[in-house]
Amino acid sequence: MDSRLVVLQQRIGHRFADPGLLQRALTHRSFGTDHNERLEFLGDAVLSLVVSSLLFDRLGDSDEGDLTRVRAHLVREDSLHRAALQLGLPELLRLGEGEARGGGALRASILADALEALIGATFQDGGFAAALSLVQSLFAEIIETTDVSSWTKDAKTELQEWLQARRLPVPTYRIIATRGQAHAQTFEVECAVPALSLRESGEGKSRRAAEQEAARRMLDALSASDEPGSPLRS
Repeated sequence: MDSRLVVLQQRIGHRFADPGLLQRALTHRSFGTDHNERLEFLGDAVLSLVVSSLLFDRLGDSDEGDLTRVRAHLVREDSLHRAALQLGLPELLRLGEGEARGGGALRASILADALEALIGATFQDGGFAAALSLVQSLFAEIIETTDVSSWTKDAKTELQEWLQARRLPVPTYRIIATRGQAHAQTFEVECAVPALSLRESGEGKSRRAAEQEAARRMLDALSASDEPGSPLRS
């Protein structure tokens, strides 16, 4: 076995009984038919489960919405990209000639997918305990220092950044209803993302508060749709 793969196994704390699984996890579809996309699909599910479990234990007072948002931040592409770099995956990827020449080994999306495939391969080879250990080593520290409020303070900014990262137009907001007396009004605002044909509404005691709530609901909808095979997934 390549000595670099031996080092990688030491880093992740798992020695593969089937080295072919490890090789496949590091193989991009541009390289050949025995690529890592199926393992990526499996790893995405395992990663979500393990991070959900860690957050459930760590953030015991948080509701479902907060847990969902924190998880989305932890398993998003840039977080996975950083973890892949820490493991040294760029030098281990198997890429087609054109993809390699184009800098694919450093592309965030390819590295994030490879890390998910590595998690999936570890699960296949060593079971849940091995995958749990790997994910814990990658995310336990950031989970232990996570403050829910730091992820939930400005939904409008978060939504705008989510869309811009995917080269989509910023959302639009409009008041669709105003209820109550002038001194105690409740505003209902619609947040629309026309590029994705999505609309969500939110209410608040001010227009700004209603916009934030609408943006937060839009983020929840996007998070729920950000699954393997979905057009919303980066």
